Amino acid sequence: MSAGGVVTAEAVAVRGLVKRYDGRTVLDGVTFVAPHGTVVGLLGPNGSGKSTTVRVLLGLAAADEGTATVEGRTYRELPEPSVVGAMGEDLGLHPRHTAREHLRVLAAERGVPVARVDEVLAEVGLAEAARRRIGTFSLGMRQRLGVAGALLAHPRVLVLDEPANGLDPEAVVWLRGLLRRFAAAGGTVLLTSHQLAELERVVDALVVIDGGRVVAAGLLQDLVGPDGLEAFYLRVLGRVPDVRAGGGAA
Repeated sequence: MSAGGVVTAEAVAVRGLVKRYDGRTVLDGVTFVAPHGTVVGLLGPNGSGKSTTVRVLLGLAAADEGTATVEGRTYRELPEPSVVGAMGEDLGLHPRHTAREHLRVLAAERGVPVARVDEVLAEVGLAEAARRRIGTFSLGMRQRLGVAGALLAHPRVLVLDEPANGLDPEAVVWLRGLLRRFAAAGGTVLLTSHQLAELERVVDALVVIDGGRVVAAGLLQDLVGPDGLEAFYLRVLGRVPDVRAGGGAA
């Protein structure tokens, strides 16, 4: 919603975003929008500026120029933080806590009824592991728990950084279905991923960033030809994608 309470066409809007660290420009005029009811993929090589864009959007870093808003407001101006559900590399998981304990702490922080904890555990397929200590979880189970935390407060916008990292093929299919259902219900998803084949199956639109600049943006069907997303990536960026999920500031 906008500041006046009117629903906007843009769930997420990033305009002219500039960010510098130690005199180095890591974002140089990044601009794109994510409409309501869509899944938008933020794509680019390691160090391209994807994660920095997400950090600014979530109020974890301040822009030097430009704006990044959710429903017409910066993250810190949102009337309730639950508008956005986020998941990144740092999930804040304590290895001695159980999955249920972790989510109950988040629920208390966000003013979410405790009954919601078991709902999201079931939604992400962790109901049977609710009492297990997180330290015994596989990477894929940790990722599912991160998604559960993002969903906890019934957000309208999901911002997910590499949510498919560590998931087995069955779990990747599950995640795809969850994101498509979320968008079909009117929600918006902004996600980063190095898994091009999976991005091609789940997103409605793409934003490609390289060197801190948007080099391509638009609907998937308008950007990607019959040869697929990897070939498009190669044409736009001139190199094959880096399939590693880490590798420096992005």
